[in-house]
Amino acid sequence: MDPFADRPRRGSLRSRLHRIIFGVGTPAGKAFDEALLVAILLSVTCVVLESVPEINAEYGMPLRIAEWCFTILFTIEYVLRLWTVAHARSYALSFLGIVDLLAILPTYLSAFFSGTQSLAVVRGIRLLRVFRVLKLARFVQEGSQLASALYASRQKITVFVSGVVCIAVVFGTVMYLIEGDESGFTSIPTSIYWAIVTLTTVGYGDVAPSTALGRMLSGVLMILGYSMIVVPTGIVSAEMARADPPPQRGRVCGACGAARHARDAKFCRVCGEVL
Repeated sequence: MDPFADRPRRGSLRSRLHRIIFGVGTPAGKAFDEALLVAILLSVTCVVLESVPEINAEYGMPLRIAEWCFTILFTIEYVLRLWTVAHARSYALSFLGIVDLLAILPTYLSAFFSGTQSLAVVRGIRLLRVFRVLKLARFVQEGSQLASALYASRQKITVFVSGVVCIAVVFGTVMYLIEGDESGFTSIPTSIYWAIVTLTTVGYGDVAPSTALGRMLSGVLMILGYSMIVVPTGIVSAEMARADPPPQRGRVCGACGAARHARDAKFCRVCGEVL
């Protein structure tokens, strides 16, 4: 079977729509992506504002109407994307395809299950398309290098986190013995919570020592927390310095998102779409 049999004929409506929807290199394509990003921002804003009781009480109905309008608009866009690509299944199962689907499902589900419309904020992930509009795809390579460094240092970071947990448990238990219920250290879990808050230099202040010995122990834990901040940074930095340069991604398919094509490739190696 010819993998390119379903390719839109050049000059057809399907082909023209494909160039507009997936082609950021044309004025129409760039305008489409920019309009899409604005619509995504506005729709996420509507969802966020609707969660505020005061705003919802006064403008709840207009916000819900706007949300349904945006959902219908995104549904049409999603259907057009599936129709204009050569292999709809490849696009539907790609990362951006799944995100596009998740962006419209919550509003439809809200018609049957109350509260699910708040999940529509997931469409904010679609703002990743700004990388195509602003031609920032080259920064994906740096992100890939950072992810590789994090994965390579996972064992060292696991040991570090385990050590931090042990320190929090020990200091929390000692503080429970020193302070007791009078200072708010009503249990060992509460004391461990205080140790974690202090060790991470967050300092909520809801639980605080009142004795001289407890405050001295708090000072030691604070200094220890500051010294620990640089440890994971050093681990990841060392792995990034040791890592090889990330492989060149080459051209990226606008239909299914597949990368690492040759610079002179004309068709996608996964779905066969024109690059």
